[in-house]
Amino acid sequence: MRHSRCPLVVFLVALVLAACAAEPDDPPDAISWDEAQLDGAATLTAWYVPANGFAYADDGRLTGVTVEILRTFAAWVDETHGVEVTLAFTEEPDWSVFYDTVAAADEGTVGMGNVTITEERRTELDFSPPYLENVAVLISHADDPELSSFNTLPEDFADHTLLAFEGTLHEERLRALREAHAPELDLAFASSNDAIVEAVADGGHLAYIDVYNYHRAREAGAPLQRHAVGDDAAEAFGYILPPGSSWTPVLEGFFQETDFTATAAYRQILETHLGAEVAALLLDAS
Repeated sequence: MRHSRCPLVVFLVALVLAACAAEPDDPPDAISWDEAQLDGAATLTAWYVPANGFAYADDGRLTGVTVEILRTFAAWVDETHGVEVTLAFTEEPDWSVFYDTVAAADEGTVGMGNVTITEERRTELDFSPPYLENVAVLISHADDPELSSFNTLPEDFADHTLLAFEGTLHEERLRALREAHAPELDLAFASSNDAIVEAVADGGHLAYIDVYNYHRAREAGAPLQRHAVGDDAAEAFGYILPPGSSWTPVLEGFFQETDFTATAAYRQILETHLGAEVAALLLDAS
């Protein structure tokens, strides 16, 4: 496992004192919020799924939208509650393993993997308030006809296969699309966003992906187009915690008391890691 440490830094907001990040061989001892207040310090194990723009290495240092928001949260806890929080970042590339690990974890654990907030998932774990309003986009090869109405889907894309990231809301979207408009189209599955982008770029597929993944693929030269008729902005991402975690109200307090997603610091984080165009689109969606 890779090891890295960062010094205390002055972050974007006037709170100051960001928390150190580490990747230990073993997770630190679990600690509740009450214990953290008594000790004046705590280590949170922050599980993450690597994702461009959200949790990625830049010159050997972990950064990204979800990483920097969590660092800002740690600084706010120190400033507001007098508890020095160290973030122990721990990577898990498999999204399903990441999700199950956090759901079964002890106190002192938080997860960031762009998990869509749903009522069903609320029965399995805790969520923070949304840190991002997502837009899902329907894509195909750049040479395909533009889909201006779902009524032309069966004719214009008769030789295409619907391609879904299995187990996600994107799969549910494609199933609903097929049932309502093109039941004769086949549905296939992929295990990653990169696999979906590669298949769609090769031609013959329709798929849903998140808008920031689409823009990044286009910037990298992938021959894709977005069919605006399929845009879906009806979901939000949140940090996840073990069910009943005593840290959940603390994370809620950070978002609510600072109104963080309405701040200039939040906008700057999005623009830095996702680009100004995608940041503007996501802020409009919210």
